[in-house]
Amino acid sequence: MFEPFFGFQRTPFGRNLPVDQLLKYPAHEELVSRLKYTAEKRFFALITGEVGSGKSTALRHLLSLLNPNKYRTIYISDSGLTPRHFYWEALRQLDQEPRFNRGQAKRQLHQVILDLSENQHKVPVVIVDEAHLLDREMLEEIRFLLNFRMDSYNPMGLILVGQPELRRILQLQIYEAIAQRVNVRYHLVSLDQAETKDYVVHHLKTAGISAAIFTDDALDVVYDFSGGIARKINNLCLACLLAAASENKRLVDDHLVKVVIENEFEL
Repeated sequence: MFEPFFGFQRTPFGRNLPVDQLLKYPAHEELVSRLKYTAEKRFFALITGEVGSGKSTALRHLLSLLNPNKYRTIYISDSGLTPRHFYWEALRQLDQEPRFNRGQAKRQLHQVILDLSENQHKVPVVIVDEAHLLDREMLEEIRFLLNFRMDSYNPMGLILVGQPELRRILQLQIYEAIAQRVNVRYHLVSLDQAETKDYVVHHLKTAGISAAIFTDDALDVVYDFSGGIARKINNLCLACLLAAASENKRLVDDHLVKVVIENEFEL
């Protein structure tokens, strides 16, 4: 719709940007580094960040770095996840037919993980996304999931990813046994003002435009509204480009950004 007007080769600010074209900024690179370290060492990691801050992008980056001949990843994201559903989903992703009984499925998953590690020489990496939504029963099951050979052996990496309240939840006394098992912790911070400007310019360039479309003042407003949250930046910039094209404007200034925010984002 607006792409021909500005001369874009593809739609900017989408979620499908190839990993090798992602903007490299310190917080993202640090997160990816810790995720990779978690997989390599078969650790238990706790990753948090505000909604839309780029956690899923970092996970996608991680998966691109893990050699499939050495690692076997299981990704689970379910707001109503129960232990039974967890074991069933993990087993299905491992090409196994889950046993009906929860206890049997649990033992089955343990055996499959041990087989991957000891016989196939692969490192299982289990990623549980939206982990701040897990209830007490499921969090307790995470604790038992890590218990191999009387807690003396860890054949797998486990990554819990969620919003900041996940940290607060695990600080409660009832979850101390789980929190003590965490080896790697990282909270993904939002982009700062300079990084936000770089982020917008980078997305425009990867879509084929090197010329400035957003004025510096416009980018300041984008940062003030988004707080450096990548998803908010994407949504606002996309809406601004649509508005600019409809008004036959080649430049997005601060006034246009403010109008878009008022008309499309404020309740």
